[in-house]
Amino acid sequence: QVQLMESGGGLVQPGGSLRLSCAASETIAKIGAMGWYRQAPGKQRTLVATISSGAITNYADSVKGRFTVSRDSRKNTVDLQMNSLKPEDTAVYYCGADFDPRSIYSDDTMTYWGQGTQVTVSS
Repeated sequence: QVQLMESGGGLVQPGGSLRLSCAASETIAKIGAMGWYRQAPGKQRTLVATISSGAITNYADSVKGRFTVSRDSRKNTVDLQMNSLKPEDTAVYYCGADFDPRSIYSDDTMTYWGQGTQVTVSS
């Protein structure tokens, strides 16, 4: 069982930045896939950015060049740096994890999920 805890959400103006962090109860080096997903009101949860234990990354087209996902083994976290935020980035952001590294390519095969953190981009 892996427990995940997100932090760092909030309200930001368009063009601004936020950094999300996901702390894991298991050593992240042992977790094959971790990453970030989001769910806007009335929509399904979708992949935002994921990273494997071998540091392979996968991004949704809508965030490429603006978001960066990374693993910090010292803090035992997976972080999402979000720059040039847009109103359409508004959503609840969830951290997901799975021991199969192939899950970095999937919208719905992560086994473990955090509670989510709200990100609102608005002027």
